[in-house]
Amino acid sequence: MTNERLRAAITDAGLSLQGFGEQVGVDPKTVERWIGTDRIPHRTHRMRAAHILGKSDVFLWPATDSDPRTRSATRAEFVDLYPSRASLPVSTWEELIDNAGEAIDLLAFAGSFLHDSIPEFAERIAARAKNGVRIRLLFGDPESAAIALRGEEEGIGELMAARCNLTWNYLTPLLQGVAGIEARKHGSTLYASVFRFDDQLLVNPHALGAPAGHSPMLLLNRIPGGRLFAHYMESFERTWQAAKPA
Repeated sequence: MTNERLRAAITDAGLSLQGFGEQVGVDPKTVERWIGTDRIPHRTHRMRAAHILGKSDVFLWPATDSDPRTRSATRAEFVDLYPSRASLPVSTWEELIDNAGEAIDLLAFAGSFLHDSIPEFAERIAARAKNGVRIRLLFGDPESAAIALRGEEEGIGELMAARCNLTWNYLTPLLQGVAGIEARKHGSTLYASVFRFDDQLLVNPHALGAPAGHSPMLLLNRIPGGRLFAHYMESFERTWQAAKPA
């Protein structure tokens, strides 16, 4: 049985087997065995491979799901639970944005609370971009069927599309005036809003018929070998790839 997930991940990363092997610290024949025979590498090599490919080791090698160390790392990624998005202190948002040094990825339908609740949100994002932080903004396409359906499910109808339009209006000066910020409009069914700041991740799961602001917020911290951070970031990446440039 071959490991097509690993093969595809290497290809998607733009790497050859030799280049991938060099980064992991093994020879190309070893990589070929990992793919051709679905052989599971030692944990050190798994962790390094998963980091290079931006996937969890459990995604690349599902059989490792039962590894006690993987389960322990996954539990350790969970930091805190807030009963609702609104209960997360504004100061926490400010700290997460201002302290980000590598990447900020934001995924929601409208996410209008970011502009409404966080002081100088646009200015904070612009400052991070000017300091070399990669910024990816991923919000709903007001004209998509997913936005219309979400509006119906929440009982607010066209107001959901209006909120998305408002968000894009807020973002226009930011996108036009600051280099290094990417933005895309998505029309995907959104099961959770995701807000990533380097190795910290806020996840806001959605519940049918309820506004996202009424649902809990999970605070996660990436730990090598853990599944939660990678699981939700893989969802972000799939949504990003299917979205269109704003």
